[in-house]
Amino acid sequence: MKPRVTNHLCLSLAFALLLASQPLAFAQQAAQPTQQSATPTVSTSAAPVALPRGVERVASVEGITEYRLPNNLKVLLFPDQTKQTVTVNMTYLVGSRHENYGETGMAHLFEHLLFKGSKNHPNIVQELAEHGARYNGTTSFDRTNYYESFSATDANLDWALRLEADRMVNSFIAKKDLDSEMTVVRNEFEAGENSPFGLLFKRVLATAFDWHNYGNVVIGSRADIENVPIERLQAFYRNYYQPDNAVLLVAGKFDEAKTLSLINDIYSPIPRPTRTLPKFYTAEPAQDGERNVTVRRVGDTQFVAAAYHVPPGSHPDAAPLALLSSVLAGSPSSRLHKALVETQKAASVFGFSFQLHDPGLMFFGSEVRKEKSLDEARGTLLTT
Repeated sequence: MKPRVTNHLCLSLAFALLLASQPLAFAQQAAQPTQQSATPTVSTSAAPVALPRGVERVASVEGITEYRLPNNLKVLLFPDQTKQTVTVNMTYLVGSRHENYGETGMAHLFEHLLFKGSKNHPNIVQELAEHGARYNGTTSFDRTNYYESFSATDANLDWALRLEADRMVNSFIAKKDLDSEMTVVRNEFEAGENSPFGLLFKRVLATAFDWHNYGNVVIGSRADIENVPIERLQAFYRNYYQPDNAVLLVAGKFDEAKTLSLINDIYSPIPRPTRTLPKFYTAEPAQDGERNVTVRRVGDTQFVAAAYHVPPGSHPDAAPLALLSSVLAGSPSSRLHKALVETQKAASVFGFSFQLHDPGLMFFGSEVRKEKSLDEARGTLLTT
């Protein structure tokens, strides 16, 4: 959420979209928890560190060890002595999927507010600069994260861990900050409205999902951004920004035993909340046929895209799908690049597969020059 300057350009475009109902054998899986086909191998290459009282060692895989504190905070430690830096990343398991009516964009707006200060760290951006940290925050459908990377010293690590703990429970979340950050987020919204790809992506999601919140872009709607009351944001904070809904990751050059003890000292005093997180049960029904949408604006930019329903990121097919997206659209050796770009039917191609909590989308597309045929590019995209 680093401050940015947005140029408001009136871009224009013509889009064509095809959304297939059953493009792959495993399309539109039921939105239910899935089992991995194999249990990850637990590493035994290094002797386990001594555990502070009440801390549980869950598993260790490929040098990353998971611990759990008494308040149910999940901790992932990934020491790497070849690095000269340390990264602290706090992920909260809440994103746009968890927003209610009138709250679209609230998870992202809240991400901005968490940089506006807390009880013991009133000027977070200044502190980050003083410690020479590279930092940011990001919001997605299922999660929101905050990270800072800095020179590997005990003092820096102590500071970063205390900063994230204070942001978890003592952030201001004030009306005056909402008033200022709302305009920043609104500028980001307007930039998306002026982006050909941004509008394409927005229309794809809305067409693909009838009921699930994945049908809403993370940035939300203008009306919700401008009007969401501070009381809703404060309730959102109390509900979701708690240790039992967070994952703390420390990676880089640090002493694992010493760092685990420090984390326990800082975070274990934070009580586990008594509230029960709401359960979201909306499942997108199976699509009953192809869906097409065309968006027209005056201008020179053309895009064509195809989206396919895919199972959630926990499904065994998620990894093969990620590989498939690379095979099809990983320029310059991909099949779509050869079929569209090398034949000069399109200027560029792209593709990716979402790995989400619930069934999501695999997305492919191309940018087509004004003088080229959108229909020809569409036909090639769908038959490759």
